[in-house]
Amino acid sequence: MAGSFYGGSCPYSSRVTEVGIMEGISGFSPITAIVTGSDSGIGRATAVAMAKSGLDVGITWHSDQDGAERTAAEELGGLDVFINKAGTGDGTKFLDLDIETWTKTLDANLNGAFVCLQAAARRVVQAGTGGRIVFVTSVHEFQPRIGAAAFDASKHALGG
Repeated sequence: MAGSFYGGSCPYSSRVTEVGIMEGISGFSPITAIVTGSDSGIGRATAVAMAKSGLDVGITWHSDQDGAERTAAEELGGLDVFINKAGTGDGTKFLDLDIETWTKTLDANLNGAFVCLQAAARRVVQAGTGGRIVFVTSVHEFQPRIGAAAFDASKHALGG
């Protein structure tokens, strides 16, 4: 049975492919999930895979904080899995990188992750039914990309 998608947003904006795998290992049977950064790439693939596995999935994009809160609280009816994949970066080389770009990238990738993950953790703890919270960083956490100093630093900070 396929799940449903609900739109929402994160104030800033482990791949799970089958619910059965989680059930067999841990007895955990999730019903709802939110995936940040689900408009493209790994975030999109994760959201689609979870919906195909039967979860109701809240998907996010960059600009609707009220929608995110309504999605988790009203539309989905709870939160069992929260996957943080959202992030930003640019191609500015280190010697040309200005403080504003550095700050914007770290604010989105670190502070944004903190705000979203803390809100998800509070909701999961309040529900008292357990849950899963997953950080997805980047291969560039360990393998720096030329022209991505702020992005690389922020992803390493999340996973390091």
